[in-house]
Amino acid sequence: MVLVLLVGYYICRPATIMNIFLVEDDAIYSEFIRKGLSQNVGYKIKPFVSAEEALKEINGKLPEVMIVDYKLPGLSGIELYEKIKSKITDSNKVIMLSAIDDGIMVLSFIQKGVRDYVIKDENVISSLQAIISGEDENYF
Repeated sequence: MVLVLLVGYYICRPATIMNIFLVEDDAIYSEFIRKGLSQNVGYKIKPFVSAEEALKEINGKLPEVMIVDYKLPGLSGIELYEKIKSKITDSNKVIMLSAIDDGIMVLSFIQKGVRDYVIKDENVISSLQAIISGEDENYF
């Protein structure tokens, strides 16, 4: 952590900022996730309403984390994943979100290479935080 003196106040800032792209077409749900994750000052969250919009912003450089809704207008979340898959390294995480708890769909995600999947339920924020921080092994 780095302490910054700002006009007589000490502000605790993380030494590094984690860039997170949130691709969610539901504005209310997007805001809910942003507010929940913004409790961590080390997260810089950039929202997108479509996969196409996120693809333009990526322009060859992936953020550390992408949280992607499965069901999006236009390109779906899994179609977005397929387009960026070759650029994903060990330093990137792609988390697929879905309101549907469907084992067959999850299996198809795994077969395509998606490692992280979160159901939109009452635990979505804590689940996302655990995956982003790398504590998901102990969480689930």
